[in-house]
Amino acid sequence: MSHIREAMPVLARHEGEWAGTYTLVDPAAQILDQHEARLSCLFPEDGDYDYDQINRYTWANGKQEEHRFPGIYRDRQLWFDTDRIHGHAWEVDDATLLLRFSYKTIPDFYLYEMIQISPCNQHRSRTWHWFKNHQLFQRTLIQEERQG
Repeated sequence: MSHIREAMPVLARHEGEWAGTYTLVDPAAQILDQHEARLSCLFPEDGDYDYDQINRYTWANGKQEEHRFPGIYRDRQLWFDTDRIHGHAWEVDDATLLLRFSYKTIPDFYLYEMIQISPCNQHRSRTWHWFKNHQLFQRTLIQEERQG
């Protein structure tokens, strides 16, 4: 069993169910897309992964998607390598996580995500900065609340 909870206490505070809204904007802040999301952040007691996240997205037109992001703890960071993404997350301070990842199907692309969790652990804000050829081309703004 890994020591992920002790080594990454900010990440451990994210355990549980979250619900919120994702708003995708272009560099001029024009809305490109908006959808609802429910996320499960889990720390499995056994198995091949130290962390497991399941994202469920729902759009107003009825479209739905679900994606799973299992991760492995190594070197004080959480590492992801799935069919969809490759990247890692690390803690910056007592409320902030940073995540850098790329989609395996999009060349010359990467994304930075900043995640802020409130002192009461009931709210979090996230921003994604999307880069293609090292140029910002969109952002995702996320507001979430803990469920249950």
